[in-house]
Amino acid sequence: MKTGAQILIECLKQEGVDTIFGYPGARTLLLHDTLMDDREIAHILVRHEQGAAHAADGYARTTGKVGVCLTTSGPGATNLVTGIATAYMDSVPMVALTCQVTTADIGNDAFQEADMTGITRPITKHNYVVTDVKDLGRIIREAFYVARTRRPGPVLVDLPSDVLAAGWDGEIPTEIGRRGYQEMPTLNIKQLKKAADLINKAKRPLIYAGGGITLSNSHEALRALAQKGSLPVTNTLMAIGVMDADSPLSVGMLGMYGAWYANMAVHECDCLIAIGARFDDRVTGRIEGFAPNAKIIQVDIDPASIRKTVQVHLPIVSDAGEAMERLAELVESKDRSPWLNQLEEWKKEAPLPRPQSEALMPHEIMDAICRVAGESPVVASDVGLSQMWTANFFRFHQPRQYLTSGGLGTMGYALPAAVGAALGRKGQPVFAINGDGAFQMNIQELATCSYYNLPVKTIILNNGKLGMVRQFQHVFLKKRYAATDLGRHVDFCTVARGFKVEAIKVSRKNELTHALQKAMEIDGPVVIDIDIDPDCYCFPMVPPGKKSVEALFAPEDWES
Repeated sequence: MKTGAQILIECLKQEGVDTIFGYPGARTLLLHDTLMDDREIAHILVRHEQGAAHAADGYARTTGKVGVCLTTSGPGATNLVTGIATAYMDSVPMVALTCQVTTADIGNDAFQEADMTGITRPITKHNYVVTDVKDLGRIIREAFYVARTRRPGPVLVDLPSDVLAAGWDGEIPTEIGRRGYQEMPTLNIKQLKKAADLINKAKRPLIYAGGGITLSNSHEALRALAQKGSLPVTNTLMAIGVMDADSPLSVGMLGMYGAWYANMAVHECDCLIAIGARFDDRVTGRIEGFAPNAKIIQVDIDPASIRKTVQVHLPIVSDAGEAMERLAELVESKDRSPWLNQLEEWKKEAPLPRPQSEALMPHEIMDAICRVAGESPVVASDVGLSQMWTANFFRFHQPRQYLTSGGLGTMGYALPAAVGAALGRKGQPVFAINGDGAFQMNIQELATCSYYNLPVKTIILNNGKLGMVRQFQHVFLKKRYAATDLGRHVDFCTVARGFKVEAIKVSRKNELTHALQKAMEIDGPVVIDIDIDPDCYCFPMVPPGKKSVEALFAPEDWES
């Protein structure tokens, strides 16, 4: 006879789990005690439960496996909420295990009780509360199945402490499924042939690649399709790396902070092929002005995402990889040099701005990291200007190299996500790129990096401001900077050393490359605090409510 805790660990091993990110409490005692006797699963002790969720998220994004986090009941469980919502918005496969008060105490306002299934219902793909140890094995196996199949997402399992202590001698189910749940949609070949016909007739086709391509591990199918049809590709924030940044068919990132030429490509194309993308408002700008000249094809595994915001002409419910492989068989090889030449002209007409200053500028830092880190670093960027600078100026060549909170925009994401990435991609360089504001939100995870000697190189783009909000104030509110001046009062190097993490301060341009090289030579974690120009912003920027081609290239453009 096994306890519920033993059954749970056995199920995790059957699912291939090798790492859990967690934080203990009174309700996890039996589970953590059981983990002590297991040598196949590593428990990584984070320093805040939000860090556990983001680390599991980063692990999942880099490996393609289901990330797992574990907390105690009440505040321990509620501290996961932001991380679960982050994973939900970006369709990241995760299983969150929250321990709970006993089944007899549920609903009685017991000490450290919180209704986690109720709290997380809007931000999980599915959730469970286990009330009988006989159901535990089935539920755990089912949770992983739901998390990783179809459109992935987080699943929460609430575990009362008496269920974990109870004994059972039954068999863990091997056949997993849910009634009415279709793991993979059936591809409509008739619709696919119509799509191929639209593409073949188009003179200015464009693929709009979304995060679904990364999630389905189908970037090679995308590249083959693009190559065969001479189809240029613009990508979302979530799809960075699905096309090699150096490919002549790569148009770069579109959207609010994307390249002007990428938005122009969408505006002028006559056939837009959206694959694994949900037409987020940060991409489309004003809906009426989005791809006004195009027949729009939308391929998505989630029927709820089709025609949700944009009225597409041809919907296809399908796995991205399957659809692209079949499309490649139907799409004709064509000479589209006039269209490709036009895209190159737009790139020359309005490249991404690289302003110069006596102080260090973000694009210079990204270029330097690329030179030092080589071809395959994993980069977790936080939210704000640091996110946009990384997305625009870092050269990514493969998917799952770039991690960021796209849909929810969670500050404090980068460092704990990099923890997960370092454990998921052992042996690869891992960077966490932050603004000074976002870095302070989960700074305690430096202790996790230090304790496990994780080789996370943390870059702080230090402008002493909440940069993105300040940019809005600068442009739209006539430089009335309310509550966005952080000052440069924190000595991040001293703080890092307090966590026993090596630290390097960079204030001048001639110090940058040497500092990065030194950081790469250090085996464990390093913090590099880099002073940047406090008045450096991210342009072009599409103002809210404007068409995606109505971009500002400087604050003065709004005033004019």
